[in-house]
Amino acid sequence: MRTEDLLAAIATGLWRWDSVSGAVSYDAEAARLVGLPAEPVTLPEAAARACFHPADWLEIKAIVDLAVAEGTLAEARLRIVDEKGTVLRTVRTRSRPIARGGSEDGYYLLGTLQEVPDPLPGTSAAGPPVTGDWRRNREAFLLDAGRALAEAMSTAEVLRVAAGLSMPGFSPEGLAVFGVQGERISVIGHHGPRPGADHPFHDIALGTDYPAAEVVRTGRAVYLPTPEEYRGRFPAAWSLGRPRKRRSWAFLPLIVAGRTIGAWMAGFAHPVSFSPDERSVLTTIARMLAQALSRTALQETERELADGLQRSMLPASKPDIPGLTVAARYVPTGGGLQVGGDWYDVIGLPSGRTALVIGDVQGHDVHAAGIMGQLRIAVRAYASEGHHPDAVLSRASRFLAGLSALDGPDGPDGPDGPDGRYGPRFATCLYMEVDPVAGTLDIARAGHPDPAVRLADGTMMIRPTAGGLPLGIDPDTDYPTTRVVLEPGETLLMCTDGLIETGGHDLETGWDRIRKVFERPATLTDDPGALPSHGLGSDDLEALADSLVQAVHGPPSHHTTGPLADRREDDIALLLIRREAEVCLVGPGSAPVRRTAVTVAQAEPERIAGTRQQLRDMLHDWADPDQVESAVLMLSELVTNVLVHTDGDALLVAEVSGRHGSRRLRLDVADSSDELPHRRRPGELASSGRGLLLLEMLADNWGVDPRGDGKCIWYELYEASPNARPDPAADGSAPRA
Repeated sequence: MRTEDLLAAIATGLWRWDSVSGAVSYDAEAARLVGLPAEPVTLPEAAARACFHPADWLEIKAIVDLAVAEGTLAEARLRIVDEKGTVLRTVRTRSRPIARGGSEDGYYLLGTLQEVPDPLPGTSAAGPPVTGDWRRNREAFLLDAGRALAEAMSTAEVLRVAAGLSMPGFSPEGLAVFGVQGERISVIGHHGPRPGADHPFHDIALGTDYPAAEVVRTGRAVYLPTPEEYRGRFPAAWSLGRPRKRRSWAFLPLIVAGRTIGAWMAGFAHPVSFSPDERSVLTTIARMLAQALSRTALQETERELADGLQRSMLPASKPDIPGLTVAARYVPTGGGLQVGGDWYDVIGLPSGRTALVIGDVQGHDVHAAGIMGQLRIAVRAYASEGHHPDAVLSRASRFLAGLSALDGPDGPDGPDGPDGRYGPRFATCLYMEVDPVAGTLDIARAGHPDPAVRLADGTMMIRPTAGGLPLGIDPDTDYPTTRVVLEPGETLLMCTDGLIETGGHDLETGWDRIRKVFERPATLTDDPGALPSHGLGSDDLEALADSLVQAVHGPPSHHTTGPLADRREDDIALLLIRREAEVCLVGPGSAPVRRTAVTVAQAEPERIAGTRQQLRDMLHDWADPDQVESAVLMLSELVTNVLVHTDGDALLVAEVSGRHGSRRLRLDVADSSDELPHRRRPGELASSGRGLLLLEMLADNWGVDPRGDGKCIWYELYEASPNARPDPAADGSAPRA
């Protein structure tokens, strides 16, 4: 008797599907079961699909894909429907994929069809039995698991997500992830009973008789539904590991781009038959887990490489400068690689002084980091040769312009480099030469933000400094030097624009955010008359550096977004230096002096606006706003007179002394001219001649002091009302001129 006749006698048909052509062939019995005339027939895939319920056809496709991947049988139940969608019968199919001869990427699917007495003829096709709550739960579970694995940012997070998976209907009691390193596999993550370091399969050779090793070798899953099957297939592993607390095991390969990178084990405390639906869930999870592990491993490698590159370009140890305390931070942010063009450096000079430098190369990529490394070395070399700050930046600008020329229009790689990304770059830089004994800072600036100083009483002021274009734009740019005196107890901040502008801030709002943090450590209470803290130690300066970074990237930063639409993210580099006080700055019951000094050159009249702002910053907590405006007006008048009526520069020194509520402001403007000012009587239409009249009307005290190399015009304002003003003679001030 032929096989076909024997199968027909038990109502079982044969069918074959060609994966390349899509043709489906039925014998006579199979054709009858699918609702066709009882004779052998070959149909295209679309015609064959019309015989089955649409939901069942999608299900059998998924089951077949799983069988092809695992090399196992595909089993399913299918509903046969007529042209109106009425269910005629339900059939059970079992099939096996067989590779096509001479073809590597196609196969035949050979199987049987057999009727099962589930639905009665004439029943509506609604509500397929292969779907239901379990199926919907499975789909929801896979969506949640996929989202959680996609959001994991590290290998540890991926393993935590895998350990927390709760599969619908058959949650595993233990999980383990095996990684491959050469010819060995080891456990890189687990959940449940911990395989300690002495476990026989914690680190094993790839040729070991163990399910995970076989999965890695073959790339095919191993399902062990019973302890008997485990013991029968892997007797050596069973005798060594004695995994008798579990009843079923599934070992699945972790495959990425055709390469097996490891294995995933799911152990169950209850028997699991590993039906096609259950195997499909496990296979899908294994694929997502493999992709997540591969992605996070690559990201961690890139982060480690970028971090090592960046850290290698920063000072290796904390600088030790006598009389000064230094704290520094570098925080890589933004997108892509955690590497960019920000840097800082501390350089010992031949003169015994110390140079502090901070800079920012345009861009946030590996090319920017490479240019930064070369520029940092060049600046260090020029400084070590003993050049002054202006000469260091001039040479660094020519050096960077020479580097940019290699990638410029005349360079070998065209205007933007070989791949269109590496065009000419510029850099901003702030270079400072420090004399810790005298407290003087000689500053040269190339397009970089000005430094800020926290005075001894906690007030923050931005120190305007002369500057030139960013490095690399014009090789012949000059960089004038500004001298600033750092008084004992004062702290200076140098930073890149990432600290100021990150979070959608501009310069104004960014500095306001920094001010709130920078001034905070010097205030002990909310009482404006309370004495500020002094003698902060190095640990406090480190805490201040952390607070400044936290204000930009910590939780508080989410409440201080700036006015700009694009929330700009950038690297952050900052340097804090404080000149320590050897003795107590103030006596009992007194308050520290608030002082600033600025030079306005003849060629820089635009700096008068900066001096006005500095004075406003000094008087930010002055009791009477009208007095502040008067002080600013007199300052502007005095400095302008020096620039208009003399040939020299104006040196301005402002000092606030006394306790809050009864303080004194004294402002001196010195110049090199011996000609003393005299009172004039300007007419109504006169455009000058009112300077001394303004002093008489607005100042509480003023005068002119001749000096050997010029003169000094000064004025004083008292914070208290006229009845409560201190006696000028008691302060040792000069009488009114």
